[in-house]
Amino acid sequence: MPTPVISPREADVLALLGEHLSNAEIAARLFISVRTVESHTSSLLRKLALPDRRALSRRAVELARAERPRPAPALPAPLTVFVGRERERAALAVLLADHRQVTAVGPGGVGKTRLAVAVAAGTADGFPDGVWFVDLAPVAGPDRVAAAVAAVLGVGEQPGQGLDEAVCAALAERRALLVLDNCEQVRDGVAPFLERLLTACPQVRVLATSRSRLLVPFERVFPVPPLSRDGGGTSEAVALFFERATAAAGAAPDPALRDGIAAVCERLDGMALAIELAAARWPTLGLDGLRAGLSDQLRILAGGPRADERHRSVRAVLDWSHDLLEPADRALLRRVSAFVLPFTAGAAVAVAGFAPLDPGAVADGLGRLAEQSLLTVVPSAHGTRYRAQETIRQYGAELLDGAGESARARGRHLDWCLSGADGLARAADEERQLREGDWQAGFDALAEELRTALAWAAERPERRPDARRLALGLAGLAFDRHLLGEAQQRLEQAAALATALADHSPTEDSPTDATDATDAADALREAARVAGCRRLGDDMYRLHRAAAAAALDAGDQAGAARDLATAATVAHRFSSTFARLPAAAEVTALLARARELSDGSAAASAALALAEAAVLADAYGSVQGSPDNTARETVGYAERAVDLARRAGDPVAESAALDALSGAHSWAGEPFAAAATARRRVELLALAPRTPATAHEQVDALAMAAATAIGVGELDRARQWGHRLAGHPLTAEVGHHATSWLLVADAFAGQEEDVLAGGARFLEAWEQGGRPRSFSLGPAAAAVAMVHGLRGDDGARASWLAVAGRAGTEEEHRHGYGAVFDATVLLHRGEAGAALERISPAPEEVWKWVSWVWLHWYAAVRVEASVLSGHPEARERLAGARATVAGNPVAVAQLDRAQALLDGEPARVRASAAVFASAGSRYQSARSLRLADAAGGG
Repeated sequence: MPTPVISPREADVLALLGEHLSNAEIAARLFISVRTVESHTSSLLRKLALPDRRALSRRAVELARAERPRPAPALPAPLTVFVGRERERAALAVLLADHRQVTAVGPGGVGKTRLAVAVAAGTADGFPDGVWFVDLAPVAGPDRVAAAVAAVLGVGEQPGQGLDEAVCAALAERRALLVLDNCEQVRDGVAPFLERLLTACPQVRVLATSRSRLLVPFERVFPVPPLSRDGGGTSEAVALFFERATAAAGAAPDPALRDGIAAVCERLDGMALAIELAAARWPTLGLDGLRAGLSDQLRILAGGPRADERHRSVRAVLDWSHDLLEPADRALLRRVSAFVLPFTAGAAVAVAGFAPLDPGAVADGLGRLAEQSLLTVVPSAHGTRYRAQETIRQYGAELLDGAGESARARGRHLDWCLSGADGLARAADEERQLREGDWQAGFDALAEELRTALAWAAERPERRPDARRLALGLAGLAFDRHLLGEAQQRLEQAAALATALADHSPTEDSPTDATDATDAADALREAARVAGCRRLGDDMYRLHRAAAAAALDAGDQAGAARDLATAATVAHRFSSTFARLPAAAEVTALLARARELSDGSAAASAALALAEAAVLADAYGSVQGSPDNTARETVGYAERAVDLARRAGDPVAESAALDALSGAHSWAGEPFAAAATARRRVELLALAPRTPATAHEQVDALAMAAATAIGVGELDRARQWGHRLAGHPLTAEVGHHATSWLLVADAFAGQEEDVLAGGARFLEAWEQGGRPRSFSLGPAAAAVAMVHGLRGDDGARASWLAVAGRAGTEEEHRHGYGAVFDATVLLHRGEAGAALERISPAPEEVWKWVSWVWLHWYAAVRVEASVLSGHPEARERLAGARATVAGNPVAVAQLDRAQALLDGEPARVRASAAVFASAGSRYQSARSLRLADAAGGG
C-alpha cells in the first residue's frame, strides 16, 4: 500500500493536533481560517485512515516521538574500554529483542554488568522512551527495589499508591529498557516487582544481571560465559589483559609474551575480574611473578570446597591480591566494605581509621588500593570518591567478619551515619528558613548508607537505641525529600524498635519501659500523619489505633483517648481515602472507649469534641452519621470543637475543627460562612512549622479555601489559593490534585489559556497517578471540557468529559458540577432549551450535589437558561434565586443580566460586562457584550 502524501500545511495541522489544540487555536497559530483547519483535518483522517480526531492526535504524537532526538541512555559511563564479547553481545541483543525479560546469569566477576551495559547501549535506538540503569547492589532490602527504580526514573510518590504502582503508571505506555544490575542482592523483592511491572507495562523490556535466575514469568536466562581463551595469545582474555596491563604500566607488555599471558588467563578460567586484578600487578611483578604467585595460590585452594569452579579463580586471585598487600592496606580494604556507596577519604577515616591502622595513612592507602584495581576512583562534583566493585566488597565483608572487626567497623559506620543524618537535618532546616539551597543532593548521596546502617543496627539489641534514633532521623529526611512512603515506614520501624526496647526493660514497670512505650506512641502518631499526606485513610485509622495501644502501655490514658478519638474522626473526615471503611458500630465503639479514657484535659476534650462532630453530627459530610441531625446541630457540634481546640493551643487540632465547621456551614446552606472559615484555616497554619501534620492540614486547607471561594464567586481569591496549592511542596509530584481547584477557578474566570496549559499538567499527573477518583478531580476535568466546549472543539471536549467520568462520580456530574458546566456550554451555543433541560431540577431537588460549591452557579445558570428559553416561570425562578445567591458578585451579576434580558433592556445587559470584569469573570464579561449585540443593544 503506497504511503499517503501529506502536504506541508497538513503536516503543520497534524503537529498542532498532537498538542491537543482546538481548531480555533490551530487557525490562529497558522494564520488560516477555522474552515481551512477543518478541511485539512478531514483530509488527514481520510489519508491516514483514522476514525476520529483523537486518533489523529495520537498519530501526531507518535510521529513527533519518532522524529525528536531520542533520550540519551541513562547508563553508567565505563572508565575502561570494553574488550571482546562480540558473540555474547550479538546473542544477548537478539534474545532481548525476542523476549520481554532477559536475565544475564553468571558468577561474580564473570563480567555480567559490563556486558549488559554494552548491550543496552548498542540497542538504545530501539527504545525511544529511554534506557535506564539501576544498580541494586546498594539497596538495603527487598522492599526498596521499587524505590531504587523510581529514583533513577525520577518518579515521585502518588497519593493512595505505592512506589511500585507509581513506576508502573509512569512506564505504562513507554517503550523503554530497564537494566537491573546485581539482582541477587534483593531477589525476593525483584521478582514480585518485575511481575507487576511487565504485566502493567507491555512495551517495557528488562535486562537483569544476577548470580542466579529470578524465577519470574516472562524470564529468559542467558548464561554469561568466561572470556574466550580460543586462539591462545590472540584470544579475548589476552586482549583484556593487554588492555588493562597497558593502562597500569603506561606501556604494553612485550607481544612475545602473549603465550605466557594466555597461560595465566587460562589458569584464571577467563574470569574478567580475575584477569583485571592480575593485570594491575603487571608493572611490579611481570610474567614470572604472576606465574609464581598464582600457581602457589591456586594450588593452595585446589582442594578447598567451592560451589562454583569458575568462582574459585576469582576468589583465588582476590586472596592472592590481598596477600600481596601491606597489613595496613588489608585492614583498610576489609573495613571500607562497610560502605555500599562511593565514599570520600574523610568518610573512610571515620569508619576504618582505628588501630592498627593509622587514621593519617588512610588516604594514601586508598590510593594504593585503587592502583591495584581493588578500589575504583569515582570523580564527583564534591571531590574524589572511592568504590569497591560489588564482588570485591563482598569479599572484604567476609574478611571483616573473619578478622572479628565487623561489630567495630559497622558500629563506626553507624555512628558516621548518625552524624551525617543530623547534619542533613540541620541543612534541611536552614534551607527551609532561607528558602534556598539544595540539601537533597546530600541526602541522595547518603541515603543508602543510612538504610544499610539502620538494617544492621536494628538486628542488634545493644544498638537498638541508635537504630531508633536513626530511623526517626531518616523518617524526617525522607519526608522532607518527599519520600512519604519511606517516611511512614521508618516511623513505624522506630515505633517497633521502641516497643522492643520496652519489652526488654529491666523491670516491668521501670521508667525506661514507660518512656519507650511513649516513644512508640509518638512515632505511630507521626506515621499516621504521614499516611494522611499520602491519602491512605486505612493506614491513618490503623496507626492511630496502634498509637492508642502504645499509649496505654505507657500508662497514658489521656493520650490513648486522643488517639482513639482521632481514629474515629479519620473514619469520617477522610472517608474517601479508605479502601475499606470500618463499620459504623466499630467507630462508635472507639468514640465510647475514648470517652472512658479521657481525663478531661484540654487536648483530650478537643479531640473528643471533634470526633463527636464527625461521628455523631456528620460535620464532614461523609453521609455516615444519623439522618436525624439538623444542620444547625451540626454547626453547634463543630463550633464546640473549634473552641476547645483553640483552648488547647493546638493549631493542627484547631484547623481540623475549622474544617468540620466549614463543612457544617456548607450543609447548613451558609456558603459565605464556609468560605470565611476555610480562610481562617489558611491563616492559622501560615506560620506553623512544617511537620507531616501541618503539611497535611495546609494542603487540605488550601484546597478547601479555593473550593469555598469558588462557591461564593470570589474568583480572584480562589485563584490565589489555587496557585498556592499548586506550588505547595507536598503536591509537587501530584499535579492533578495540585491544580484541580485552580482549573475550576480559571475556567469560571475565563482564563482559557491557563486552563488549557494547566489541563496538560493535570492529565499527565492523573494518568501517572493511576487515574484516581476524587471529589475535586471530576470537577477539574469537567471544567477543562467546558473550556474546550466554549472554544468549539467538540473532540477535545468529548475526551475531557470521558476523563471527568473516570475522575469523578456519575451522580455528582449528572446533578452537580456537570450540569453547571454542560448548561454553560449549551447557553454559549444558543441552545437555551437544551441547557434548561440539562439543569432543570430545582436546587432543592439536587441539594446533596450542589450544596457545597455549586449551589450559586447552579441557581444562576438555571435562571439564565429559563429566561433565554422563554420558560413561563422564568421571572418567578429569578426572584427566588436572588435570596440564594445574594453576596456572590458573579451569580448576582448573572441574575441581573437575566433580569435585563427578561425586561428587554439590552443597554443594561451591556453594562453588566463591566460588573463581570470587576468580579474577575472575563468570559461572562465577553458574553454580556455578545448577548447585548444579539438583543440589539447599541
